[in-house]
Amino acid sequence: MRKPIVALVGRPNVGKSTIFNRLVGTKMAIIEDTPGVTRDRLYGTVNYLDYSFHLIDTGGIDMSTGNFNTEIKGQAELAIDEADVVVFVVDGKEGLTSNDYIVRDILKKSGKPVIVAINKTDSKAYEDHKYDFYNLAFDTYIELSAEHKLGISSLLDEITKNFKEIKEEYDKDIIKFSVIGRPNVGKSSLVNALLNEERVIVSPIAGTTRDAIDTPFKYHEKDFVVIDTAGMRKRGKIYENVEKYSLLRSLKAIDRSDVCVLVINAEEGIIEHDKHIAGYAIEAGKAIVIAVNKWDTIEDKDKAMKDWKEEIKYQFGFIPYAKVVFLSALTKKRIHTLMPEIIKANENAHRQISTSSLNNVITDAYALNLPPSYKGKRLKIYFSNQSSICPPTFNIQVNSKGLIHFSYERYLENKIRESFDFTGTPIILNFKNKGEQ
Repeated sequence: MRKPIVALVGRPNVGKSTIFNRLVGTKMAIIEDTPGVTRDRLYGTVNYLDYSFHLIDTGGIDMSTGNFNTEIKGQAELAIDEADVVVFVVDGKEGLTSNDYIVRDILKKSGKPVIVAINKTDSKAYEDHKYDFYNLAFDTYIELSAEHKLGISSLLDEITKNFKEIKEEYDKDIIKFSVIGRPNVGKSSLVNALLNEERVIVSPIAGTTRDAIDTPFKYHEKDFVVIDTAGMRKRGKIYENVEKYSLLRSLKAIDRSDVCVLVINAEEGIIEHDKHIAGYAIEAGKAIVIAVNKWDTIEDKDKAMKDWKEEIKYQFGFIPYAKVVFLSALTKKRIHTLMPEIIKANENAHRQISTSSLNNVITDAYALNLPPSYKGKRLKIYFSNQSSICPPTFNIQVNSKGLIHFSYERYLENKIRESFDFTGTPIILNFKNKGEQ
């Protein structure tokens, strides 16, 4: 299942980030407030009516060339390369500049559908040059003010007007899992080791696989599809300077997966980018397994495994439910530990809990640890039920959502996990006021 990709392109300071925040909204990341996980809002998912798409804000990409025009050009090319629709943001207050024309020329060559979003049209200065923007010679123009939330729905209507209904690529009984992670952590080698045959060309040079490769296979008579995202970074200076770009390829694969296998390089340890990629998988509501690869290079394996588990517990504190496997794609040692965890994570993501069992757990948890009162009011929980799977989602009816504290939500989640096996999958608690649908 592939979501369309929409890119915001334009010179600096035209309001791309404000538009991005308006479209994505504030419900950005489950892990955003988690200490130790810094995230720039470069990519987001937009849900509008019956549509859903990925949004890229190219303004967050730092090309580090020092050359202003090269930087704009590089950002536009990155976005165009992957986008289905490009939103070209210009400044209604300032009017057109030579840099706008540089972006225009690149977009014209691309042949991609372009929507010109004229931002800051609430400014008085806009009246002086409102007709100049038609010199860009595109077909579609939308006037808006991201700051004051004007024209946003018109922009969304225009973005989604040619989007088709997303169809499932595979039978729903087939478990699809993606192998995600930074370039050169051994993703293709791991896929090859799993398949036990050289279906994917393996090379030690990062970025040799151009795009995600789907390989159907059978394991214990069950059908699987493995999605290899080894090509999450392209060749060429522009792409190699932008490690963040590799996330875009991950996003596509994550979308189409039931389970994500995050591969970490045992030789290099955990870096921030590993956490970024995991964060997007969790945000997409996907089950996850962490695979520490190149385990053959580790000397004292018993001590190292203990240390690694502690480090993963610390660094990946936002996914304490993820199982960790240690393996070597090269020697195939411990490779047998991965598939059972993928199957288990998928089963748990599909797990359904009876309403009576869930209410018993929540009622007992509430009685055991009453939430603190706030301004003389205390949270009351009336009724709970499971509303969906993948990820398992629970509606909890309360007297006032405003009384929910993050720590109490975490407490309830932990109590649910103690009672039911949700290893490997995120779960979502939706608090609703009594009578709210």
